[in-house]
Amino acid sequence: MKTFLFIILVSSFAVVNLVSFASAEEYFVSIPFGAYDPTFDTPVDNWFEPPVVAINAGDTVTWINDDREGHTVTSGQGTGRFGWMSGTKFGEPSGVFDSGRFLKDESWSFTFLNTGLFNYYCTIHPWMEGVVFVGESIPNYPHDANGQKIDEFPIIGYTHDGLVELDLTWEPDVILTHEKVAFIYHTYDPATNSNLDKMKYNFILLQSDVEIFRDEGLTSVGGDYRNYIFDKPGPIEIRFENIESAGSSGIESAARGPAADLSMRTIVFTAMVYDNTQKQEHHEIVVQPAKRVELQYEILILIITIPGALAIIAVLYMMYGKGKRSFRKPGAVKI
Repeated sequence: MKTFLFIILVSSFAVVNLVSFASAEEYFVSIPFGAYDPTFDTPVDNWFEPPVVAINAGDTVTWINDDREGHTVTSGQGTGRFGWMSGTKFGEPSGVFDSGRFLKDESWSFTFLNTGLFNYYCTIHPWMEGVVFVGESIPNYPHDANGQKIDEFPIIGYTHDGLVELDLTWEPDVILTHEKVAFIYHTYDPATNSNLDKMKYNFILLQSDVEIFRDEGLTSVGGDYRNYIFDKPGPIEIRFENIESAGSSGIESAARGPAADLSMRTIVFTAMVYDNTQKQEHHEIVVQPAKRVELQYEILILIITIPGALAIIAVLYMMYGKGKRSFRKPGAVKI
């Protein structure tokens, strides 16, 4: 009897695994020609194509080397385009998988049995980075580029000197390609918890270490926003650079910090963009807020003052212009 039950259990387990493996899929990632080159003149848009793969547990990913040099696919964190230049770090492997070096036209495969977000890079060219997300579906919660869940918006960042606090949120929470995303942010003086109005800054978006958007900004009532539509999936950086405040708190005064440090005032956030399976293109025109809030004030002043000035001129004309003509005698000659 025990033997019979054992056979049934083993058979059931085999059937479950057979169904599981039968439904598993294989996904392909290309290492495109030019990925070996970290310069801005590289012919590739992404180091791995696609840079983000969303799969289910049990699926296999196969990387194909279409480049002219050898590469590795190694789980862990790379250095990005600029990190490797310092010469102190060349990536941090996590030990989950490592292909070893494989050459042009060769491939390497790995089957993901556990769910989660897996960053990977090339140990030979550590600026090359990619992501595999293993789960039942695209996450329904916001997270950074390393898969760390964002439990609550806004997320908060500070400049290196601690004089500016920036609170960021984005809508919708999960960023998909071909869908408009609104990045909304407010700025504060951490010492007084008061808004920093008319704060100048540069807003920059980078995707796979490539700058895809840059704009100058000036906060109004302590806040501002930018809209963007992503064409491709992949990890992104949301950067605020050259932050300079002229707010009432006077944080640029010599007592609290020299203006010479403005070039170092940078706050960086990260997120992930996922491939939109329901939408493969977009035709929407992205409208940004006004470049300079002072222009709005100037227009408002003109709207108020010009009609007022015209009304005053009309009244003066009616009072004095008509009065002078009324005292002129009929037939008199004007000299």
